Amino acid sequence: MDHQPKFFENLSGTGKAIGVLTSGGDAQGMNAAVRAVVRMGIYVKAKVYFVYEGYQGMVDGGDNIVEVSWESVSSILQVGGTVIGSARCKSFRTREGRLQAAYNLVQRGITNLCVIGGDGSLTGANLFREEWSGLLEELAQKGKIDEEAVKKYAYLNIVGMVGSIDNDFCGTDMTIGTDSALHRIIEVVDAIMTTAQSHQRTFVLEVMGRHCGYLALVSALACGADWVFIPEYPPEEGWEDSMCVKLSENRARKKRLNIIIVAEGAIDCHNKPITSEKVKDLVVQRLGFDTRVTILGHVQRGGTPSAFDRILASRMGVEAVLALLEATPATPACVVSLSGNQAVRLPLMECVQMTQEVQKAMDEGRFVEAVRLRGRSFENNLNTYKLLSQKKPDAELPKTNFNVAVLNVGAPAAGMNAAVRAAVRVGITEGHKMFAVIDGFEGFARGKIKEISWGDVGGWTGQGGSILGTKRTLPAKYLEKIADQMRTNSINALMVIGGFEAYESCLQLHEARSRFEEFCVPICVLPATISNNVPGTDFSIGADTALNAIVETCDRIKQSASGTKRRVFIIETMGGYCGYLANMGALAAGADAAYIFEEQFDIRELQANVEHLTEKMKTSIQRGLVLRNENCNENYTTDFIYQLYSEEGKGVFDCRKNVLGHMQQGGAPSPFDRNFGTKISAKAMQWISKKLKETYRKGKVFANTDDSVCLLGMRRRNLVFQPVAELKNETDFVHRIPKEQWWLKLRPLMKILAKYKTSYDVSDSGQLEHVAMHSPKEAETGAI
Repeated sequence: MDHQPKFFENLSGTGKAIGVLTSGGDAQGMNAAVRAVVRMGIYVKAKVYFVYEGYQGMVDGGDNIVEVSWESVSSILQVGGTVIGSARCKSFRTREGRLQAAYNLVQRGITNLCVIGGDGSLTGANLFREEWSGLLEELAQKGKIDEEAVKKYAYLNIVGMVGSIDNDFCGTDMTIGTDSALHRIIEVVDAIMTTAQSHQRTFVLEVMGRHCGYLALVSALACGADWVFIPEYPPEEGWEDSMCVKLSENRARKKRLNIIIVAEGAIDCHNKPITSEKVKDLVVQRLGFDTRVTILGHVQRGGTPSAFDRILASRMGVEAVLALLEATPATPACVVSLSGNQAVRLPLMECVQMTQEVQKAMDEGRFVEAVRLRGRSFENNLNTYKLLSQKKPDAELPKTNFNVAVLNVGAPAAGMNAAVRAAVRVGITEGHKMFAVIDGFEGFARGKIKEISWGDVGGWTGQGGSILGTKRTLPAKYLEKIADQMRTNSINALMVIGGFEAYESCLQLHEARSRFEEFCVPICVLPATISNNVPGTDFSIGADTALNAIVETCDRIKQSASGTKRRVFIIETMGGYCGYLANMGALAAGADAAYIFEEQFDIRELQANVEHLTEKMKTSIQRGLVLRNENCNENYTTDFIYQLYSEEGKGVFDCRKNVLGHMQQGGAPSPFDRNFGTKISAKAMQWISKKLKETYRKGKVFANTDDSVCLLGMRRRNLVFQPVAELKNETDFVHRIPKEQWWLKLRPLMKILAKYKTSYDVSDSGQLEHVAMHSPKEAETGAI
């Protein structure tokens, strides 16, 4: 990217009025989006209005359309649902209703609308935009507005954000609310598992998703369910028999519980509904298992938004305001959405049409097509689930005679176990013998290595920490012993799951190849660390869980502060020298400042932050939150900052400090980490199989090229295998961080939302793209 950065200071909202509304079903994270739209709008000097109760409020006008201030959106970031209300609106479907809505908007000079809702709400917005000039002319003819107003407010600009827990909108990888809904489902599944285990029960869980099986599919992937029913992929004829066979086989393998997940819209191949009761009756009649049904219902919509949804919604909200500022009468209504880790803008109607195509394909029984239309992320989830859920009979498995070892290195990170499980199961499916190494390279040197089977990793996805055990020891001091072990156990490939140490370890093995031929085998690193400091990837397994732990704690701390008033909290996060947790935690918790190593700061900046907080205490928001990365500065310690704030804030606010410590490493993995760990691990194992075939010569594996030691990372929109030797140049080894980090671009976002003047590089945004129909080939190469 050699282009000149483009900064949004040149975009002014002066004289513009933006209306923001939430419509359709509510979703967690909508408030974060509303907050970002309001604050970004005010920041660029536009007027911002709340439209209460969705389109109903727009039609009714009056007190339903109100200009808002910066403080209006304080303390809503952590609240689920939508504080400005949402309602189904019949009158907006009539032309009279839309005429009234247009009149109400013109009265306030609003010609920019930001609509947060599902595809129905966005289609309605688009129709309104197309009719706009006609509606204004009709109002003028009726004498309700003058010709001057018709000219002045000639165009209506619309930007949509998709708020829907079902993730049923084509063109975006994740809709606002989906991740939080998965959190609710997984919390319930984890709780049910313990009771089911005690009584040897089968549980049938019904989750939301009338027309879309995303929630059912991903939660099945995240908890290792025995069977899943979704509308896009009905089971084959005779599924009743195969399901019962699988359940009884699992019981025979000493598995004490079965989990079956049913999407509320599940159907069979004749388009007949499959209900949770039907599934339960079948299991009871055929197998006589003690079976219970749990219908999750509206629990999935409730609760506080996850860290992922808050960051997603905040990024989308800011992007939506930029899109409105840049819109011209010629630009079509667009949706801001997420592709991989990239915010993109897509034409609203293209997305809506594609979403409707999926439904049409399902109605006509073209299910393979329906899955393809859902997008590459959905397709990947389905393929991974099919790969991991059912073991083929031994007779059907290929035999490769390759031995593959899996180990964890570095500090524990939530999601490591899900990655090990996926690696073992995919490896067995590919025909390899899988070995588990206990306690990292230290254990490897001591010969702590054993074969591991399909059943051994059952129930691992939901476990935090590292079941295999992990050590920070690097292989350099044990090279000879490790080479011996590899020779003794005939290990033909290695999968190393861990943080910066795992990456460094594989570099050492790569460099030792000239001395030890045993290391001339395919080696793959999977990044797993809460710090997210591994080069070559935007995300690491475990970082999302840690971020949620930080955000949850910050929410509680903020709540305690709102009771005492005029209090500032200084919170120290982990991460080594990498500021990811502090920065993203600050964005998701709505903090006032985040001190990180990557952005040097001095006493003047600390002083400015204190003054900023002093000003804030004069408003109605009388609390402050400051995050500090543990290694951001050796002299400005958490104690120093706490003492400085306490002294400077005397008489205005008092201070408290909190060091979050190891709670950030613990806990059950979040749905994102389970899913991410499972998918990248499955992909890495397929890469290992491919490399083994390529490097097998004269009865042995010999891989000595750079591209046979790779790290699998997510880069912007794709999963990519990168040789560790090439990543060396991108690494700052002294501070154990990548030289360039994508999330630093989001830093100004946090400052803007906390009312600081800053400059924000918008070079990456702004181009309207088209909804890409991907080819089946693409599903293999990239997406998460």
